[in-house]
Amino acid sequence: MTTLRFSEDELMRSHDYASPQVENGQRLHGGFDTNGTYIPPRFVRRGPAIDAWTDALRARGGDLLAADASLLGGLRYPNEAQMKLMLQEGLGQTFWNTLTITGHIEARGRILAEMTFPDFQDVIEEDISEMAIGHLNGGLLVAHGLDEGGEPARGIGGHDVMWFVLRDLAFGEVDYPEPEVPENIARPEGDLVLPPEIPEGHARLLSFLLNLLLIEFRAELGFSMTESLLRDPELFTERRDEANHAAEIVERIRRDEEVHVSSLRLFLGELRSIHFKGRRGAGVPGHELVDPIWEGIVRWATVDQPKLAAEQQKKLLSDRILAHPEGERILARFHALEEAA
Repeated sequence: MTTLRFSEDELMRSHDYASPQVENGQRLHGGFDTNGTYIPPRFVRRGPAIDAWTDALRARGGDLLAADASLLGGLRYPNEAQMKLMLQEGLGQTFWNTLTITGHIEARGRILAEMTFPDFQDVIEEDISEMAIGHLNGGLLVAHGLDEGGEPARGIGGHDVMWFVLRDLAFGEVDYPEPEVPENIARPEGDLVLPPEIPEGHARLLSFLLNLLLIEFRAELGFSMTESLLRDPELFTERRDEANHAAEIVERIRRDEEVHVSSLRLFLGELRSIHFKGRRGAGVPGHELVDPIWEGIVRWATVDQPKLAAEQQKKLLSDRILAHPEGERILARFHALEEAA
């Protein structure tokens, strides 16, 4: 019989790597097998556990939350062609800023390893001890947080340091100033309508997991564009080998993030399939709480937020381009690429 209960030590266990991941003198998480294939950290039992919980959920008639990164496939500003143009015209600051901001945002994810979250068993009728959601405080969220923010006390970098390393590989030394990092990339708390059927702490955790999945989807689109730009033979021509290697590091990050997406879709699929106790004592089907929050977050991420972000970026990027000696020519081409997208 497949095991569905795991200790935190099991879920935190990594493979015995043939060689660790070391870049630019920095020890990074994960490592490589004897064939040089990258293996994510804390995956030796976490990966099989996610598969086992997924099979069990489907055996009960449920499934993973039906969503993927394609739902965010609309407006993106600047788009890949516009970013490529800026790089070709010596306006690399925007792409450099993107990589830097990504590293700082990834570092914030370490909070998942530092917090204790409400126990869903307190508000769920079914026994969740053999579900993934019964292991959120038993290693799963800690592992996710360490993936993002690393283990500084042990000198091991996570995705945060990986982004800084690959940025420096592609660009070398530059004198760009540190960019301003957005305070929040999730749906604003002020717009959040929490379900009244369960305590606020559990409702906020539910919303948090849904927002986190949307952030992972948005990140995947950005990572895909980043890898494409780094591999473009017409870009970084004086540092082509370094840029290709930087793209390989992005691939490793994306491999790690596949674990995050599959686990979040699993958590939310399980939460849709159970019954919340509800304040009135009657069982509330999980999908009745999960789906309305998800629909609101998706609307914000696909309708409201992209337009707002594009408006903010247009003025900033226009000013940056016009500071170039041939700014008018470049800006005309930049706008044409937007219209062609």
